Amino acid sequence: MARRPTPAEKQSTPWIEQLPEAFMDYLDGRRLDEVEIITPDLVGMSRGKAMPSYKFDPDGTFFLPISLFYQTISGEYVDMEIENQWLEKDIVLRPDMATCTAVAWAEDPTLQLICDLETRDGEPLGIAPRNVLKRVLKFYEDKGWKPVVAPEIEFFLTKPHTDPNEDIEPPLGRTGRRSASRQAYSMDAVDEYGDVIDTIYDFAEAQGLAIDTIIQEGGAGQIEINLMHGDPLNLADQVFYFKRSIREAALKNGIFATFMAKPMRDEPGSAMHIHQSIVDSETGENIFSDKDGNPTDHFHHFIGGSQKYLVHSVPLLAPYVNSFRRFSKEGMSAPTNVEWAADNRTTGIRIPNSGPEARRVENRVIGIDTNPYLSIAASLACGYLGMVEKIAPRDPVNHEIYEGGAELPGSLTEALNLFEEDTALREILGEEFCQLYSDIKRAELEEYQREISPWERQHLLLNA
Repeated sequence: MARRPTPAEKQSTPWIEQLPEAFMDYLDGRRLDEVEIITPDLVGMSRGKAMPSYKFDPDGTFFLPISLFYQTISGEYVDMEIENQWLEKDIVLRPDMATCTAVAWAEDPTLQLICDLETRDGEPLGIAPRNVLKRVLKFYEDKGWKPVVAPEIEFFLTKPHTDPNEDIEPPLGRTGRRSASRQAYSMDAVDEYGDVIDTIYDFAEAQGLAIDTIIQEGGAGQIEINLMHGDPLNLADQVFYFKRSIREAALKNGIFATFMAKPMRDEPGSAMHIHQSIVDSETGENIFSDKDGNPTDHFHHFIGGSQKYLVHSVPLLAPYVNSFRRFSKEGMSAPTNVEWAADNRTTGIRIPNSGPEARRVENRVIGIDTNPYLSIAASLACGYLGMVEKIAPRDPVNHEIYEGGAELPGSLTEALNLFEEDTALREILGEEFCQLYSDIKRAELEEYQREISPWERQHLLLNA
């Protein structure tokens, strides 16, 4: 436990009194013990530092080495064509006090907040995921547009899993059975894991995070949390916080929560569908609908841009080898195409039922294993390019389309080849970021190719 601050140190922390109401309710008169300053890495996991509260200054300067972006998902460092790469220069963390929230699972009162990253010269760090999203939003701002998004968070609850060679299994619920938890939209199935759900609600309330709905998805132990619509940066921050909170809520109840895209062979994968609309910055009106309630050219061009450019952004929407196991032509609820239609869940681009003021475009391609800043940035960038380039969409598909149409790349290798093509998408996202991301993903592929899977040992050892 941190030492108690002196009276002089206590007087130097007036910023505590300015923290959000939800945090002050969580604090409930207790002394703030610790502050975590964090930032999302390429994966979307939190990196940062923890310190006693009296050591934190909102206007202070904090540092981390830039090499935190030079690692694969396994922690391996990657040699890249970056000048003086291994000097490991410091980058600056700038606290964003608007992101302050509780670390609800900590034993002592703890605050966490997200930092933006800058160079030592005060420029935004172009490879930082939060800055990539801000870059895309600036393109919208310059056009007088403001995107509105609403993500859906899908995940599996599983038995604690410590041996990578063993299959992942759903946990036992309150009935002691697993089958009930496979019933999509069943309230009984949600109640199977009521203790975990209650803990998630408690953590969300302590953090001031709003949940729209919680439902049972189609897989055993698979849950979906829908978030309220709003500003893309704020919603990306919420997904970032929620993923950490959900893991901790599961651990508190003796089980795991996983955001792996396809953790179990015969169960569906987990997605992060994003609902997207665009409003006029001055009037606040949805530019996807005209004054008579009809769809506009902007609406159709957003779809057209999504169809053209989403296939080039797939490594940001499906970032790992496992991500592609989610895409199935066997009716496992994940689309394999970038066709569009109204109220058709077999298309990658779906138009949900709504009134004109809520007309929106749902991207159903994105997996929950993505970095939310990067996948939201990529999805919005595709739609933006469609509106700017006035790209007409193909005709809608009004039938089941698990096969056919404009299909997504079938592997991470194929996806990276498309991502590395010279398209306008790379300019929107930033060339420096795109090159770094490609290098990291290629290195992860090389790591994967060195592994020998249980399937290979089972079927090839004595049969080949």
